[in-house]
Amino acid sequence: MPADRHKQSSKYTVDRKMPGAFEGETVTRRRFMTGVAHTAGGIAAAAFTLPALGFAIAPVFSREPFQWQIIGKPEDFTELNYVTKVLTIVEGIGEAGQSIAYVRKRDPAIDTEPLFKKEGYVLNNYVALSSRCAHLGCPVRYVEAAERFVCPCHGGVYNFRGEVAGGPPPRPLDRFYNLVHDGYVYIGPRYSVNSQLQMFSPRDPAEPLDGIGQYLYPSRFSTATLPSVSNLPQPPTVPGT
Repeated sequence: MPADRHKQSSKYTVDRKMPGAFEGETVTRRRFMTGVAHTAGGIAAAAFTLPALGFAIAPVFSREPFQWQIIGKPEDFTELNYVTKVLTIVEGIGEAGQSIAYVRKRDPAIDTEPLFKKEGYVLNNYVALSSRCAHLGCPVRYVEAAERFVCPCHGGVYNFRGEVAGGPPPRPLDRFYNLVHDGYVYIGPRYSVNSQLQMFSPRDPAEPLDGIGQYLYPSRFSTATLPSVSNLPQPPTVPGT
């Protein structure tokens, strides 16, 4: 009668007639040392891998801080033309962290998108357009004679309101939140708009927001959110006042 192949062998090394076995031993010294070597190798690999992985992934889960910034007084802006203002997007890295905003006073005759309130303030009484092209992020410039924003890199053209008038951009120019407090105009973080100028959280260049695009291209977690208006920076003091 053939032996039962499903019969379990003894867990003791002596019963399994292993060379050098000791009474009561269940793990051979060779298997024990192999396990120790594998464990030490795994710990060493983790000591190198985990810090590098954390360094690479951590920025994805950290938001860029953004503080409200004063860009002028209401009388500095008109409804008919844009004023160029420099603002700091990322602090601590000098000019590399700066960007340009084209700012004008809101014209109710053409700027019909609704305003909204935050903590008692009415936001976006000014139109503050980003200088970054929505195609690939190249800087655009405003041509006053033509009332157009032009991207010299790939031929993107935007009209007076920042809407796409020609070329490859998939959406209008991004905008910046803004408000008026104690006689000064403050500018906040960037937000994106679709072709109907509906507001969305900031998107990267080349990401459309019309139709299914708003779902296919979600905002990056690291982008700055709208900060509270309860702690606005104080206006600059004038000597002698």
